[in-house]
Amino acid sequence: WRERASLDLRGAGWITGARLAATPAGLALLWLIPERSLGLFVGVATVLAAVVSLTAPTFAPGRAAYVGAGAVTGLTETATGVGGPPLALVYQHRPPAELRSTVAACFLVGEVASLLLLFATGKAAPAELGQAALLLPAIAVGAWLSRLVHHRLDARRMRLFVLVFALVSGLVLMLGV
Repeated sequence: WRERASLDLRGAGWITGARLAATPAGLALLWLIPERSLGLFVGVATVLAAVVSLTAPTFAPGRAAYVGAGAVTGLTETATGVGGPPLALVYQHRPPAELRSTVAACFLVGEVASLLLLFATGKAAPAELGQAALLLPAIAVGAWLSRLVHHRLDARRMRLFVLVFALVSGLVLMLGV
């Protein structure tokens, strides 16, 4: 909320529209592809995207990048629970406040859509809400800590954090952790 003035409304709109459109396809992947194979595929793709980003030139994302990232996020977040790397990679060269606020806004809408669809189709059970609730204290601590460090992350450090986040997310999926 503190960085709402930095929100990229145009990018968030394209990302959210594409994500909502791709969310049902992410659900379909759960029925078509074994969970382990899906995690391995998305993990490898995420690691490759992060490695390529290390050497890719700086770019300013446009509509195609936003739509692509939104669609991939809708697929991967719904199917595997990991959808942050595509959004973070698209915004890796943008100011840190813009990255944080835009990715957070996209997740707010997209996560609700994915969860509603997963619960409506029986791919998620109410018991899983209890497991998710166990993460709330960690989220609260993270939100509190972010107040202390958000202004200390310059663009270079933020980009490095984004790439490490993508690599770790991909590896976790590949390892099935």
